[in-house]
Amino acid sequence: MVDLEAAIGFVVAHGDAVERARLSWLRNGTAVPAEVLETAEVGQSPDGGWPASWGGEIASIDATCFRLAELDDLGALGRPAARRALDWLASRQESDGGWEEDESLADSAPEWARPGDPEAGFLVSANAGFWLTVAGLDARASGPLDHRVGGAYAGVVQAAAHSLAARLRPDGSWPSFLAAGWLSAAVLHRQEMFQESARIQVVLAERMPKMSPGDVAWLAATLRRAGIDLQDWIMVRALRRLSETQRSDGGWESDDGHQFDVHATLAAIRAARPAPPG
Repeated sequence: MVDLEAAIGFVVAHGDAVERARLSWLRNGTAVPAEVLETAEVGQSPDGGWPASWGGEIASIDATCFRLAELDDLGALGRPAARRALDWLASRQESDGGWEEDESLADSAPEWARPGDPEAGFLVSANAGFWLTVAGLDARASGPLDHRVGGAYAGVVQAAAHSLAARLRPDGSWPSFLAAGWLSAAVLHRQEMFQESARIQVVLAERMPKMSPGDVAWLAATLRRAGIDLQDWIMVRALRRLSETQRSDGGWESDDGHQFDVHATLAAIRAARPAPPG
């Protein structure tokens, strides 16, 4: 079993103000102070996206999705900043249903977000599609409300799901980085493309014993956010793996360095908590 109390203690001891506020929201749905929300939203570009540290002033799809994940943990997807970001993501969708980073970022983007690279394009598309999927009913776009799955972004996420499904291999694997698997599975699950999502989940389960703690936390949090139940077989396996990799200090190790261990731990908490707030 995941030791949630130890995980909570790790975040309290090592997290900054925004991370502790994320913890409070995840645990109890505690309202987040305005100044903390403003800190989480700082640096947003006029067009609605956020630039990455490697991207200068050009908004990045990858960086914007990361910020949306933080805002989601603060219960802030309905705020104007998140709405602008989601509308920006929707506006960046290409005619084939996918996404790609701005060409001007080609020399500075990390490999998983490099424009012109098909593997990176698949991951960026899955990430953008995921956040537009889960946020659609919470953050209304500027246009008319659509009550289909995905809410205000229904047409966008439907096109994204079909684009992702079309590129799956017969065995359920995908032509991209590991994270693209669980993000795609979540998008397809929410679009009720259950067969395609299940094929990906089988591959993820096979790879899980060799996944890093940070990846398992991200996988479990993503699937949980998409509505997959804690008792579902894939979640049971993921939580078992998280219990095996939780450190004695209560946290989990991030692949991006120890400065991101709190972020990985918050993902594990999101995945393992008994019930979401509200």
